[in-house]
Amino acid sequence: MNTRNGRVVLRSFPAGGPRGSWPAEEFAQARRLEGETAEVVMDLASDAFLVVQRGREGLE
Repeated sequence: MNTRNGRVVLRSFPAGGPRGSWPAEEFAQARRLEGETAEVVMDLASDAFLVVQRGREGLE
């Protein structure tokens, strides 16, 4: 897993997805239902939505 700014990146989704589709939000919601603390953030540099978890670096 990739880490950025103290967050673990679980998955990246292109920002230009199909209209009405929210794959990053759906992936994050599925992780939350499994008990994870996933959230979606926008990475402007890569023009992508990232699903991240805060503070998991020490758990790997």
